[in-house]
Amino acid sequence: MEVDERRLRENMLTNGEFGAVASEGHGRTVLTGSEADKRAREHLVTKMHGLDMAVRVDVVGNIVGRWTPDSADPGAAPVAAGSHLDSVPEGGIFDGLLGIYGALEAVRAIQESDRKPEHPLEVVSFTEEEGTRFGVGLLGSSVATGQRNTDEALSLTDDSGTTLETHLESIGFRGENRLDASAWDAWLELHPEQSTQLENAGYQAGVVSAITGLRRYGVEFGGEANHAGGVRMGDRSDAFVAASTFVTDINRAARDVVADGHDFAVATVGSAAVEPNASNVVPRRVELGLDIRDTNTETIKELVRRAQQSLARIEQEYGVETQLTKRHMIDPAEMSDRCRGAIEAAGTEHGVETLAVRSGGGHDTMNVARVTDAGLLFTPSQDGISHSPAEWTDWEDCATCTRMLAEALADLAGAGH
Repeated sequence: MEVDERRLRENMLTNGEFGAVASEGHGRTVLTGSEADKRAREHLVTKMHGLDMAVRVDVVGNIVGRWTPDSADPGAAPVAAGSHLDSVPEGGIFDGLLGIYGALEAVRAIQESDRKPEHPLEVVSFTEEEGTRFGVGLLGSSVATGQRNTDEALSLTDDSGTTLETHLESIGFRGENRLDASAWDAWLELHPEQSTQLENAGYQAGVVSAITGLRRYGVEFGGEANHAGGVRMGDRSDAFVAASTFVTDINRAARDVVADGHDFAVATVGSAAVEPNASNVVPRRVELGLDIRDTNTETIKELVRRAQQSLARIEQEYGVETQLTKRHMIDPAEMSDRCRGAIEAAGTEHGVETLAVRSGGGHDTMNVARVTDAGLLFTPSQDGISHSPAEWTDWEDCATCTRMLAEALADLAGAGH
C-alpha cells in the first residue's frame, strides 16, 4: 500500500489555515465552538465524503466517517483510527491533525490497494482533546468511553459562561446519540511524539507501550500578611517561603524516585498565585498547581506521599496551614499487545525499524484503551517541541508512519496479504 505524501501535506497545511496566527512556523488557534473549529470540521466532513464515507456527528460533536467495503460484514465491529482537530492557543499543525489526516490517507491507501477488509473502517475526530476552552482534556473520548455522561459534558462552561452545548449548536455540530468506543474491534492513533526519544535514537517510528497517568493538585499555604519592614524574620508566617520550600521538596522527591529506577516519573509545579502579591507585604496565601506523572501507579502514589510528608513538615517549621486538594486524576493506560504487534509488523513490512517508547503526554487513546484494544504510533518531533508554531515533523516521517498506520489498520481489519 502506498500513501501520497504530497496530499497528506496539503491536507494538513490547508487545515492549519483555520485559526492561523501570525508567527514563525505554522501556528493556529482552534478552540471548540469557534469559527475556526467550524471550518476545520466542515473541511474534514467534505474529505470524508470524498472517500465514500458515511458521516455522523454524536451529541458532543465527535465526528465519525465510516467506510464499509464490499468485502466487509456491515455488522462487524469497526476498526477505528483518528485524533482531534482542536488546538491549544497558538499551537502547531501536527498535534491532532496528523492523526486525523493520516487516518484518512491510510483509508484511501487501503481503498486503492487489493486488500479486502473484513471489518468496516472508521476515522474519528474527538471533541475538545486539549481541554483549552472548558478545562477538561480528552473530553470527547471520555464521553465515547462512558467515563463522563453527556449531560455533564454538554453543561460544561467556558470563561464566558457559555456551555459546550451552546457552542456546538452555534457551529452546527451538536449531533445525536453517543459514539460508543467499546463497539470498536480496535483503535489506533498516529501522533507526533512531543519528546526527543525518537529523534535522539534516530528512529522514524515509535510504538507506545503505555501512556502516563497523572494527578493534579492544588496546594494551598496560609500564613499571615504583615508589613515587610515591621515584622522580624523570626516572627513571620510567610506563605510564600513555605510554598517555595515545598517546590524544592517535590523536585528533590521526583529526582530521588528517578534515581531509584523510575526514570519516567516527573513532578512539576507549574503555576503559583500569591496574595496579596505586593513586594512590601509578607504573603498571607499562596496556591500552587502540582502535576505528577508516571506510567506506574505506585510511583505516582509514592510522589503524592512524599508531597504530604513535605507539607506536614512545612506546617511545623514555618507556622503555616497547608491543604492538598486533588483536581484531576487519570490512571496510566497500557497499549494492547495485539495493536502493538500490528504496528511493529507494519514497520517490518515497510522496512522501518521501530522503537518501544512511553508517552508522557495524555491522548484520547488512553481513554479508548480502557474499553477496547488500542495502540499509539509516534512520529519523531524535531527538538521535542509541541503546542507551539515551531512544532515540526518531517513530511517524509509523516508519510512513513501513515504508511505503517494503513498497514496496521488493514491487518487489524482482517485484510492481510
